[in-house]
Amino acid sequence: MIVRISGEDQFHLPDDDAERLNELDNRAVAAAEAGDEVAFRELWLEMLELVERDGERLPEDELVHSDVILPPRDITFEEAAGEFTGEGLIPD
Repeated sequence: MIVRISGEDQFHLPDDDAERLNELDNRAVAAAEAGDEVAFRELWLEMLELVERDGERLPEDELVHSDVILPPRDITFEEAAGEFTGEGLIPD
């Protein structure tokens, strides 16, 4: 799976980590829908850390189609509540 962090880089994420990212996304959706900003922030940071830690950063001059585009790192909770809904960023 190719994941882009909006305004930053693209990463190739292994399949096992893609499943974990989907789980975190689903939990972030639930936190956003419940209005739980603290839980959302923790999950959001965990999502970013997973992508950066386990993903292979693609060279800046190599642009490929992103399977998932994560919002910018500094997304506000209000903005996140509008994006982390329904099936989330990563549809099941």
